Amino acid sequence: MRRVVVTGIGMINSVGLDKESSFKAIVNGECGIKSISSFDTEQHSVKIAGEITDFDPNTVMNPKEVKKADRFIQLGLAAAKEAFADAKFESIHPESFGVSSASGIGGLPTIEKHAVINFEKGPRRISPFFIPSALINMLGGIVSIEYGLKGPNLSSVTACAAGTHAIGEAAKTIILGGADKMLVVGAEAAICEVGIGGFAAMKALSTRNDDPKKASRPFDKARDGFVMGEGAGALVLETYEDALARGAHIYAEVVGFGESGDANHITSPSLDGPLRAMKAALKMAGNPVIDYINAHGTSTPANDKNETAAIKEAFGENVPVVSSTKGQIGHCLGAAGAIEAVICLMAMRDSIIPPTINQEEADEDCSLDYVPNVARKSELTYIMSNSFGFGGTNGSVIFKKI
Repeated sequence: MRRVVVTGIGMINSVGLDKESSFKAIVNGECGIKSISSFDTEQHSVKIAGEITDFDPNTVMNPKEVKKADRFIQLGLAAAKEAFADAKFESIHPESFGVSSASGIGGLPTIEKHAVINFEKGPRRISPFFIPSALINMLGGIVSIEYGLKGPNLSSVTACAAGTHAIGEAAKTIILGGADKMLVVGAEAAICEVGIGGFAAMKALSTRNDDPKKASRPFDKARDGFVMGEGAGALVLETYEDALARGAHIYAEVVGFGESGDANHITSPSLDGPLRAMKAALKMAGNPVIDYINAHGTSTPANDKNETAAIKEAFGENVPVVSSTKGQIGHCLGAAGAIEAVICLMAMRDSIIPPTINQEEADEDCSLDYVPNVARKSELTYIMSNSFGFGGTNGSVIFKKI
């Protein structure tokens, strides 16, 4: 079986416009959650999010092309460009270089905007760029056009597990010989009126509007829902042999991944689904000792209790250290798995475990070591990252330092 390694990474989120500034802020426990500024929240019960307020899409796209691409595509391209540059290719073979993209919702702000246009002004005023701008797979399409990548062009649309599934799909493609290299990019930008309003209607979001930086509190007893974030993460995957031959810097090897379905409920998680995803990833990796788990850890009452129970069941007496970085950047939905994979790889590089911020009051249902509030130095050889989505779709991926 062909070995798959990561040779380039990039990310953007509410605490940084690049991987280095983002990771430094995350490790330091800084929080990017604040009052929403992109629309009027007067009529909304939820008024906070992990918004990126200082991103200029003209820095990553030709200004004439910006209007043709929804914000999630713009953010995804920013992360993809950083990862591609980080991989330091002198040349590529386009036909053997593919893209695996991911988003949970895609161009929701664009859909919202054109629904209003259609209602107020009629269908003849709808932009011809509306559909291409909103399509989830257009993220991979634009990235492939940017670099001339003619290998497989895949797209994972599996709610909040999409980013992790995109990594697994890319790795499978390389393992099976469908490509030698894959650029993985997960992106989300659903902070708009219908996005916030829709999740709020489900009672899924925190309503701690008066204290935004304390609102996302994974595994804490006082957690009351997740906080929506936006951003993107990107990874360059290639064969181990190719990486060695060109003298590439290798962040880690992808040694295990697992997927499962709950077949239980459209929004409520089951213990069985996450458990089987983790077990499948562990089996593929050869059942190694995991040093750290970057948890899905959404700050919802149901997920955090359920994920804790699943981790205990999967690891028994040898439960690893666990943390969630959603307290810092919010829940970036379909981009979360890609962003958190980048965080894991940087944690491995720097031998440090990011903290779970705002974990202040113990919960008897969440009784693991979650690295509360302060980062911890630790040598990390094997790291697992979990992502679980509505519809009962689950993904786990394991990275090994080499």
